[in-house]
Amino acid sequence: MKGVTTLTFDIFGTVLDLAGSLTPPLEEFLDECGASETVQATDVWAQWRHRQRIEQYQDNLLMLGHSGYLAVKRRALLYTLRTLKVDFQQEQIDNFMKAYQDLKPFQDALDGLRRLETKYNLVMLSNGEQSYLEHLARNRIKVNFKRILSAESAGNFKPHPIVYRFAARELGLEPQEIMMVAAHSFDILGARHSGYRGAYVNRYDLPYDDSEYRPDFITKNFRELCDVLEV
Repeated sequence: MKGVTTLTFDIFGTVLDLAGSLTPPLEEFLDECGASETVQATDVWAQWRHRQRIEQYQDNLLMLGHSGYLAVKRRALLYTLRTLKVDFQQEQIDNFMKAYQDLKPFQDALDGLRRLETKYNLVMLSNGEQSYLEHLARNRIKVNFKRILSAESAGNFKPHPIVYRFAARELGLEPQEIMMVAAHSFDILGARHSGYRGAYVNRYDLPYDDSEYRPDFITKNFRELCDVLEV
């Protein structure tokens, strides 16, 4: 795309397959906790994922800063389990949360990133903690990102505009020189509001927000993204 030199990527759910990575150990965890047969891992995941967003938005709205990506996930999990009346021990939670260290990437994302790096500077822009993102880039994704930027350094979670402005400043670029790539509409909305271009990788077949801050284009996966960007 004309004028764009750098692509910033959401990681969780866009490059890394959260549901595919976490649902199997979640099933084992629920069985270990003696959860009712009516409590299915897929349903727990859906409610847990929704609660994670609420936790992050609460931190932003209450100006609590960036309380930690993994800490938010843990708080959201505890809330979800208590809502569903699942009994657990803290040690069981500790053991389950280790699954976050072994998240698996989508194959189309890996293939696409390798194509895209031939034309663009690739930058990770994520809500995860810096050290955690570096671990994932080095050991799970294994793609050469030019920079790894954490919302933790900006003091807020995406989609707070300060995160996108922080990234542009760190990269020494004007916002319009950057395109945000994400599978979550809130991330594209936040980036577009901050002056970025936006590519919505709608791998979950969800509608985009009813907002004036629209993506430049929508694709189903990274293969289509590469084709649109003529890489």
